[in-house]
Amino acid sequence: MSSPWIEGLRSVALEVPDLAQAESFYTETWRLEVAARGNGALCLRGSGSDAFLLALHQGGGVPRIRHVTLRARSAEALAAVAAQVEPGGGRILSPVQPLDEEAGGTGFGFRDPHGRIFQVVHGDARREPSASTRDRPLRLTHVVLNSHAVDETQAFLSKVLGFTLADRTVAIAFMNCNSDHHTLAVGVSDNDALNHIAFLMPDGDAVMRGGGRMKDAGFPIQWGPGRHGPGNNLFNYFIDPFGVVIEYTAEVEQVDERYRPRGPEDWKWPPGRVDQWGISPPPGPTLKEAQRRVLFVPS
Repeated sequence: MSSPWIEGLRSVALEVPDLAQAESFYTETWRLEVAARGNGALCLRGSGSDAFLLALHQGGGVPRIRHVTLRARSAEALAAVAAQVEPGGGRILSPVQPLDEEAGGTGFGFRDPHGRIFQVVHGDARREPSASTRDRPLRLTHVVLNSHAVDETQAFLSKVLGFTLADRTVAIAFMNCNSDHHTLAVGVSDNDALNHIAFLMPDGDAVMRGGGRMKDAGFPIQWGPGRHGPGNNLFNYFIDPFGVVIEYTAEVEQVDERYRPRGPEDWKWPPGRVDQWGISPPPGPTLKEAQRRVLFVPS
């Protein structure tokens, strides 16, 4: 169950109203590190090998998402994806070219038929993983994007990026490109906003310690602790200071060609439950509203 072209998720770029406040939150509380800064932008890395996980840009009064960055398996794979975009119904925003950003490499940008913006890169810089990973995000594990037309979005991700369907519930299509159960997921919605960004923690203890740290800093758990059905991952969901939904997760299910996708009939919970454990109440209106508020910048 792997894409022939896409290796995985590298980073997400956001616009935020206050870059200094964002730096304080994402370094002191969320526990990322500054990788680079300048020209109204800030790159933040985790403890893994990616040069950065978040690129934060000074924006206006509301947060917006600039793009989701995926890493291609090779230069040939990068070219293959670029060649698929327009036949698949998307639009190239920038051609394949050397990238002037912290991680360098070669890449291009495109917009899908509903306005979501992606960047695909190859040859970007890696770094030695940190010796200290305790309670710190390692990397991004998935991004969930809303869609008013889930079947169309699923078809586009399959045709252009080579993603396959891992599982489908009544609310989400989980899309796979590597050994992680899902890397992109498409949420049923009436808009095409960012739903949430998931950060992989070293283990379940780190997910819980992170939840306590966030609570102490005035950011309560919005949903969790729990264990999802599709993906089998542990989770705690939060809302950052600007309204972006972020998740600490761990123990993401690892899959291969033997995994068989299941549908909505296979993912039904007993009354009152929305995850395997049933400890925490379902997501409330505050989280649900935040999950449809952060829109892509116009392209």
